[in-house]
Amino acid sequence: MPPLKRKRDYARIIIVLSGVLPLLLGIMFTAIDARHTLQQQQISAANTLLSQAEKMSDSAWDMITWLRQYHYQSCDNIEGKLQRAGTLNAYFRAIGKLEGQKITCSSAYGLNPGTLSDMMQRAPPVTGKAWWSLSLAGTAGVPNRPAVIFVRQLPDTKGFWAIIDGQYLMDFMSALGEARGYRFTMRFNDGAPIVVGKESPPSSSLFNTQRYQAQSSRYPISVTIETPGAELMRAWRQVMFIFLPMTAILSVLLMVLTANWLQRRISWRDEIRRAINARQFSVHYQPVYNNNTQTCGGAEALLRWTLPNGEPVRPDIFIGAAEAEGMIVPLTRHLLDLVADDVQEWEVAPGFHIGINVAAEHLQHPAFIQDMLNFAEKIKHKQLLITLELTERSLIKEGEDVAKKLDRLRSEGMVVAIDDFGTGHCSLSYLQNFALDYLKIDRGFINAIESLSGETPVLDAIITLSHKLQLEVLGEGVETALQYLYLRQRGVTFIQGYYYASPMENGALIAWLAEYGQQPLHREELHDAQLHPS
Repeated sequence: MPPLKRKRDYARIIIVLSGVLPLLLGIMFTAIDARHTLQQQQISAANTLLSQAEKMSDSAWDMITWLRQYHYQSCDNIEGKLQRAGTLNAYFRAIGKLEGQKITCSSAYGLNPGTLSDMMQRAPPVTGKAWWSLSLAGTAGVPNRPAVIFVRQLPDTKGFWAIIDGQYLMDFMSALGEARGYRFTMRFNDGAPIVVGKESPPSSSLFNTQRYQAQSSRYPISVTIETPGAELMRAWRQVMFIFLPMTAILSVLLMVLTANWLQRRISWRDEIRRAINARQFSVHYQPVYNNNTQTCGGAEALLRWTLPNGEPVRPDIFIGAAEAEGMIVPLTRHLLDLVADDVQEWEVAPGFHIGINVAAEHLQHPAFIQDMLNFAEKIKHKQLLITLELTERSLIKEGEDVAKKLDRLRSEGMVVAIDDFGTGHCSLSYLQNFALDYLKIDRGFINAIESLSGETPVLDAIITLSHKLQLEVLGEGVETALQYLYLRQRGVTFIQGYYYASPMENGALIAWLAEYGQQPLHREELHDAQLHPS
């Protein structure tokens, strides 16, 4: 299978996966969100139920506090008061007094209610505390309905008790959990469970029963909430109905973007090769002004690509693609051929600079030196000064080998410049380790110039350092008279940017050089900038 066809087959698979991925992620995230929503609902329900249980507990302990006023009174005298209090106060099944394990008074069972164990239908817990509460499966009077007993025992073996009817809690739990199918289990201490709700049937591992436990911070009350898997599935479906359209749109959009990206990615190599053969590439030249001679001192060669329909391809796109697809060396060689053809028509003074941008891959290529020597041979009769413009990234790998190559080309009369200085990672080490001739200051530093008398510390430091290292300085991206004057005052020799001249085709450059190439930069803007420096 041809490589390009194989890439396209892989691209189709990637496009399909890019469409499926948002759907899978949508299913996963909505399932997570549904579980989170369900848990928040459980937390809210548990807090509400615990709050109600605490409120009932407060009422029970308040009742016991009220009963303590009858500590030393006989049951005959307080029987009616107990019955009224037990009847008129909500939640209570019965209240009374206690002596040891014997119940001496009861609002519900008269004067001979029996023992505490008989009433509770179980032995009292051993807590070691003077007060305790316990959930019960039932009491002697109502054996089949849960209740909660609260007991306060005094040092003289006497005490008080109150029983809350569990039906209040059960009704509250039913109202709270019926809509969502909750199964509540509540316990006071280690007492009998008070259970409301159906037991959940077995379910799949994906939508299994969700269990949540909570504990009161004030009383020994615990609650467990079980939510059936069907409720989780219902919550997930609700979330899916909200997010599914968005997920579908994202899926389609991602497929389109992936398809477009892959189409460019897998076809750049062939497109660039076809464009070279069809001579769709051309060179634009941006003049460079020399402050010392006050004339045009050179031009930078900039590769441009125009499609047959007249539409241009952005340089950052096709150059980046050429680097990624291994086409930067053939593309640079094509640039050298185009420049060699163009300069045959130039009428410039000896030493006129021609700047060539060198990619890192080409610099490290075994044929780099020979490529540049061949180019120099083609244009030697024009006596141009070839300037190799390197980015800092070009010097990162194989530093020693690169230094040797640059030394060889410098010995052949070429000069070396670092382009976009200050935007890399190890600029100062390059100045020390490589033999350089020019330094091009990145336009980002020049854009910081706001007035002639102002300060741009980084820009000033770069200029000062360049002078001390005896490097010629070129300011890139100069667009205003203020920027030009600022650089000129600080001894910057070369100026490049729209303020002086825009990039232009070869024919336009020849005409421009004939008319403006020997003229100094004397404009009204310069005069105004000098009169109004800030």
